[in-house]
Amino acid sequence: MPKKSKSDERSVTIDGVDLRLALPDEMPVHAVSSESVKNQLRACWLTPPSHRPDEPPLSPRVVGPPGVGKTTVAFTVAKEFCSEVFIFQCTSDTRPEDLLVTPVIDSGQVIRYHASPLTTAMIRGGVCILDEGNRMSEKSWASLAPLLDSRRYVESIIAGIKIKAHQDFRCCVTMNDDSSTYEIPEYILSRLQPQVRVEFPSAEEEKEILKVNLPYTDDELLEMVSGYLGRCHKYGSPVTSRDGIHIIRFAERLMEQSGLASKSAIEQAAVQIVGEEYTRFLDPAYEPPEQRFLSLEDAEMLLTRFNPGNKGN
Repeated sequence: MPKKSKSDERSVTIDGVDLRLALPDEMPVHAVSSESVKNQLRACWLTPPSHRPDEPPLSPRVVGPPGVGKTTVAFTVAKEFCSEVFIFQCTSDTRPEDLLVTPVIDSGQVIRYHASPLTTAMIRGGVCILDEGNRMSEKSWASLAPLLDSRRYVESIIAGIKIKAHQDFRCCVTMNDDSSTYEIPEYILSRLQPQVRVEFPSAEEEKEILKVNLPYTDDELLEMVSGYLGRCHKYGSPVTSRDGIHIIRFAERLMEQSGLASKSAIEQAAVQIVGEEYTRFLDPAYEPPEQRFLSLEDAEMLLTRFNPGNKGN
């Protein structure tokens, strides 16, 4: 087991190497999400029964559209299990050493080793949320393979040490449904089980999310924007609760600064935050035109008409 340094509670020594630990994260709000989603995460992280003491917890992937509160719900449930929760923001240029241990040269030209939020959670028995994990490359994921199975350790080539996870360590990975991501390697995906899906909230949950994040907002604005978000979700528009929060916050400032009426302020805020295309859903009577798709025969006919030389090819 790692030993705490006598000089600093935020440092440990593992196999003769001193590591400076990261600080835990805090989030000011709690998730307003379905109990079903929360219970799925709780089930993944439950302590195994006494007759299976060596059974490791599950490391789920929390999947859904951007802005629906995946990180918030994971953080909320994580705080039920541990007082220290760490969030690591994954990016396309995240390196294995960023995930594990990073060398830092101090003012005395001495190399110090800093543990990442993930490694710190492993050492202290906390919970780590790998946020937007499908933005990482396979090289970075490969360094976590032994952590995500029954071995429960990582090896830092930089520091030359093997770090074993505390028995209370838990983790999950959030993943966005969008095209600007990497494909997760199959051998990693098989370790990130089960999949917990977070969908757009219901109308009641939507209004509660706005209330929790904007406790001093006028009810008229809450009703207007929660109804707007509900119509967006109904027709598959990518406008999220996060966008709704930004719309209300900006609209309130426009009302105070420019004296705009609430309806005008919401309309202007929506245009500047989500774009004019989606402001049409502010009108409760608006319904988007039905999308029509060309048949294969019609498409071939159009191609022939505009490219006569291709006829018969």
